Amino acid sequence: MSLCWLRTTVVAGVIALSWGAVAWATELRVSIQQGVKTVRVGVSGAAVVTDGAGRTLGPLPPMLGFTAQLQGGQVRLHTYQARDLWVRPTDGGFVYISDDWYRGRLRLVARTDGLLAVNHVPLEAYLYSVVGSEMYPDWPLEALKAQAVAARSFVLYRLRRPADRDFDVGRTVTWQAYKGYSRESDRTREAVLATTGQVLTYRGQIIEAVYHAASGGHTENVEDIWASPRPYLRGVPDFDQEAPVYSWQKTFTSAELSRLLPGVGRVTGFTVERRTPRGRVLQIRVTGTQGSRTFSGAELRQLLDLRSTLFDVIPTPSDVASADLLHPTPGGFTFQGRGFGHGLGMSQWGAYALAQRGYNYQQILQYYYQGVEISQRR
Repeated sequence: MSLCWLRTTVVAGVIALSWGAVAWATELRVSIQQGVKTVRVGVSGAAVVTDGAGRTLGPLPPMLGFTAQLQGGQVRLHTYQARDLWVRPTDGGFVYISDDWYRGRLRLVARTDGLLAVNHVPLEAYLYSVVGSEMYPDWPLEALKAQAVAARSFVLYRLRRPADRDFDVGRTVTWQAYKGYSRESDRTREAVLATTGQVLTYRGQIIEAVYHAASGGHTENVEDIWASPRPYLRGVPDFDQEAPVYSWQKTFTSAELSRLLPGVGRVTGFTVERRTPRGRVLQIRVTGTQGSRTFSGAELRQLLDLRSTLFDVIPTPSDVASADLLHPTPGGFTFQGRGFGHGLGMSQWGAYALAQRGYNYQQILQYYYQGVEISQRR
């Protein structure tokens, strides 16, 4: 049992903070760690450990660090062992999971792929962290409110099809960023509380309220990016021109590209075969000394860690003289692009700019999500 790692990561005021009078009806199951051998665990105050059947096994001492691990197909934590263990704060306190403090409860499950750590957390408390993980907390409050409503709508839409039998969503940007108590602030909590229960609906149904950092000047029609249409995800002019991610570039040598894009040999060229009407790459052919491969724009973005698929590819000259003076072999390639993310739904930097201009969160949301209503969830 180690004390130092837990004590040095306690957030100031974590024990004293009250959850407040909030409706906590909906509880989310958020995967914090999956397929790992061990998980670091702690509690800020009084807590009990129970098994999967709800039987109390005993207390977990506060402000100490413990390591949960797999042992014989079960989870072992402190002096307790079962296939399924719960850590339940009893005084409104917090649980430490892996690398941060979290509200709610912790479930540890022994699975064939390793240890699973799931944070069971009330929806509104979850949003306190999501808003601060997805936006800077010092941004205008109206932008933070827009983020709160979009994030609430997004996760409730996702609950229709949980990611796994043991959890609803993960904590990464594949779902939406959720980084624990350290990303909360008075302003993120204010934004969530001011919009408690509000969701975006289209014809009475909660929408898939996707969002991104910046579109690079214009958001996209969903059918140009995804296969299935959404009537509320229509492309609109963006207001992200002052964003630091509005334009970007990234340069690779041919050797780097050959390693990142195997199967074509030394990369000699890129040919964009399909774009959206707004210029995002849908399909691109990579040519090399050993052949060629075709990638989707999304695949290439992931492989090369690009900010978006809205880019052009420009060859850079080689330091070595080419035998073919008319068609010299490039030494590398520069990707010049705009925006950050898929370009669908709300642009976060656009929301920031609109809030700076005096627009409220309702106006921001109804601009980026066409034809929607802001409804109070029952």
